[in-house]
Amino acid sequence: MKKIQLFLALMMTVLVMSCGKKKESKDIIVPTAEVVKPKAPISMQPYNQQQEVEWLDKSYQVIINRVADDSLRMVQDETGQKFIDNRITLRVIRADGSVFFKKVFTKGNFDAQLDDNYRETGILEGLVFDKVDGNNLVFAGSVSHPQTDEYIPLVVTVSNFGDVSIKRDNQMDTNSTQDQQSQDNQVTDKDGV
Repeated sequence: MKKIQLFLALMMTVLVMSCGKKKESKDIIVPTAEVVKPKAPISMQPYNQQQEVEWLDKSYQVIINRVADDSLRMVQDETGQKFIDNRITLRVIRADGSVFFKKVFTKGNFDAQLDDNYRETGILEGLVFDKVDGNNLVFAGSVSHPQTDEYIPLVVTVSNFGDVSIKRDNQMDTNSTQDQQSQDNQVTDKDGV
């Protein structure tokens, strides 16, 4: 009988324990995210382009040099990574070796064409020769968010008098109202020669 009583007592204990409410933990375990620490300031590689151009029935050399310039204000992305801005030197050399045009561009030269976001976080990425258009040499330029595909395309025009004009590249826009607006927003710079 003692064995039956012991067995029943044991069964009651198991039954009471199994019917009891299980204690729930209110702890939430979240893996810690590694915070990406910014590296030293990043700069783009130097870029050089030299091209022979026939313009107004004469031969010219168009030379473009891009270098990172740590004297310019650095920009940083949303992670805090800093980037060194660039300066680009454009030279147009006559066949006799004399300089027709020379100008150093920084992002500040394109300020009127940029929005606040690109003024604050963009860098001058590039300038390349595009084409001859009548009395003008036309160049394609860009201010970009570093290490992304986001940029503002720009058109830089140098006239045969050495005048420089800069505007946003709206070539994809075929609406004549937009073309007129882009002409109204054109900036002229006469300190090129």
